Amino acid sequence: MSIDSHLTRSQADSAKETAMDELERLRQDINDLDGKILQLLNQRAQAALEIALCKRIIEMPVFAPEREEQVMDSICRTNSGPLSTSDLRRIYNEIISACREMQNPLKVAFLGPEYTFSHQAALSRFGGGAELTGQATIADVFTAVQRKQCQVGLVPVENSSEGGVGATMDCFLSSELRVCGEVFAPVSHTLMSREKEFDSITRVYSHPQGLSQCRSWLARYLPEAVLIETESTSAAARRVAAEPGAAAIGPEMAARHYGLEILAADIQDASPNLTRFLVLGRESCPPTGDDKTSMVFLASHRPGSLYDALRHFASRGLNLCRIESRPTKDRPWEYAFFVDVMGHQDEEVMQGALEALEKELDLLKVLGSYPSGSGGLIEPPGRGR
Repeated sequence: MSIDSHLTRSQADSAKETAMDELERLRQDINDLDGKILQLLNQRAQAALEIALCKRIIEMPVFAPEREEQVMDSICRTNSGPLSTSDLRRIYNEIISACREMQNPLKVAFLGPEYTFSHQAALSRFGGGAELTGQATIADVFTAVQRKQCQVGLVPVENSSEGGVGATMDCFLSSELRVCGEVFAPVSHTLMSREKEFDSITRVYSHPQGLSQCRSWLARYLPEAVLIETESTSAAARRVAAEPGAAAIGPEMAARHYGLEILAADIQDASPNLTRFLVLGRESCPPTGDDKTSMVFLASHRPGSLYDALRHFASRGLNLCRIESRPTKDRPWEYAFFVDVMGHQDEEVMQGALEALEKELDLLKVLGSYPSGSGGLIEPPGRGR
């Protein structure tokens, strides 16, 4: 052995020894930091319990979406990394959820069943500390909140590729519930099965929207498969778990729950594919400085009535971020217009627009003002960078 090779091996051994020492030091640093984090988390939890007492005395609800959004925004604005904003949102969502649970467990109604995209969105927004109750229909979500069986509800209102959800808009026409938040949830479809290979798949099950959103992918990779509609993506996964030669389209969490193989991920034709959900409650949200107002109105059946209504927003510099029509049930060939406007109904400029609209419209119903959720998407649980 040469002197040079001996020195090289000695240097390598020395570098390993130094790295091991550094590893032990860093691990001790993490232990010390974890101790401090634990102490701070318990201090935060104690403060949350004292806040709950104050809320009971002044008769305020436990769930305060405007305050939660302010906390999230403050954390994300001051973040200097290396944790990403989405990482921080997931972490703080669970911290807030745990503190909220100590105050009073939040009961949330969502469009069931479990292990669907609606369930995934509810978990992402309210965290594991919430008591989530799946409902059979969107109307049942409204009813659960109206009857005070749940404090809040979560309903889909539109999808970026499929458009508006008619059942949600119809319920708003007759409900007195308030919109108190919104969630933009990514819809990432996976193909799941008991089988290991595409060649074994002869049938594909999913909710009609799941099949529709993956139609081009299916035509390319499984052109001979029979497409079968189910009442939900969760029902499709449950059926496939007991049926050889079949596959389901749905969320990754359904595949994990039913023990299915994921044969392909992100198979939706449009990317990104997002569903917007609205949070239903019985209380109004105060302004946060970054708000959105949802409303529905009926314009007179005459030329220019819709233009006249919309100009009240344009002339005041208010930005419309959504307008959608929906047939009325009791007035054939007339339509209700659902509108989202940036701003809060308590702000002076918005109040001016609403007062002007009320004088001209057959019906104006403000569904609620709430913190805008467009600043950051909440990723599905269990998915990191």
